Amino acid sequence: MAFSHLSHLECGWCGTERDAGVLRNLCPECGRPLLARYDLPAVRAAVRPEDVAGRPPDLWRYHELLPVGSPEAVVSLGEGMTPLLPVPRYGERIGLPGLLMKDEGLLPSGSFKARGAAVGVSRAAELGVERLAMPTNGNAGAAWALYGARAGLTATIVMPVDAPEITRRECAAAGADLHLVDGLISDAGRVVGALVAASGGRVFDASTLKEPYRIEGKKTMGLEIAEQLGWTPPDAILYPTGGGVGLIGIHKALTELRELGWISGPLPRLVAVQAEGCAPVVEAFERGERTTRPWAKASTVAFGINVPKPLGDFLILDALAETSGTAVAVTDDELLAELREVTALEGAFVCPEGAAAFAAARKLRASGWLGEDERVVVLNTGAGLKYPGTVPVAAPVLPADGRLA
Repeated sequence: MAFSHLSHLECGWCGTERDAGVLRNLCPECGRPLLARYDLPAVRAAVRPEDVAGRPPDLWRYHELLPVGSPEAVVSLGEGMTPLLPVPRYGERIGLPGLLMKDEGLLPSGSFKARGAAVGVSRAAELGVERLAMPTNGNAGAAWALYGARAGLTATIVMPVDAPEITRRECAAAGADLHLVDGLISDAGRVVGALVAASGGRVFDASTLKEPYRIEGKKTMGLEIAEQLGWTPPDAILYPTGGGVGLIGIHKALTELRELGWISGPLPRLVAVQAEGCAPVVEAFERGERTTRPWAKASTVAFGINVPKPLGDFLILDALAETSGTAVAVTDDELLAELREVTALEGAFVCPEGAAAFAAARKLRASGWLGEDERVVVLNTGAGLKYPGTVPVAAPVLPADGRLA
């Protein structure tokens, strides 16, 4: 039986099909992202949900719907099957007693980026890549550096100088070729693009959506949510959106599951959550446009969603339209307040990006867009420990012989 039922690549914009057995970046016809497609009838014949249930609790349990051709090619640090946790006290506070949190902060490297790195690096190595390069806002670079080290690949990582410090330390510990740029992720992307162009094919561009397989790792969030809820999807899923690969991936996963017959009925309403300081998707959604306009002077403490012009913008907006979803922006003050409240009420130290999604849940419940009885999932995409500066501490210092009243 085939380990993977990957059949071909398809451009998400123009529909052009390409051979998946050849190393590729963007569609050569229109320069848009390529998406992995599978022989779903073969998957349906080969595996059932009850078969998946008996497999090890990692994302590779879904290997028929992943692009890696053999188990020997899998590069893993044990990623996947993160908990889907009730958050009852916080949920009651905002009027969503059934609220759930998918906590990605427990993954290797401390963020959901481990999913994309595991699958992307595995497939890159399988297709013969020896050196990869990518721009990053921090967490993706850290994950790809670590998984690259696991696979024996060389990784060049370029990130803004303002990216979370721990992520550069992860890259350094992994032996990556790390560079900082005094600018945004778009500036880092130009640096990487120049390196790749001058390399004569020796460096593979692993930038967000410039290769087809990171999204396949991210889609396992959607596969896991469906399985963890007994193959009955929730009513809505809120996702902090920068490059938007996770939101696109969740939509792709749920669409594939519906075609397989593993889930039925309408798909969950997807919500793209952004910061008011960088909200190109929210702006495009409100204008009814299918692509975004570059966001000027992008800035937010939720650094992972500080992406002025996502390459897959049309895929994000298509997913919102196809699921009757929406897009919401929150202020930095709102998301920082929510970070403190979620952590104090639930003991879960969420990241700023996850906190933005919680702030959006509060807003959408207050407006009535989310109903009290709905089952809603919020994605916390990383560990709060990676962003220590978001929580100021003003604790009194006691003398060595001091006492508390």
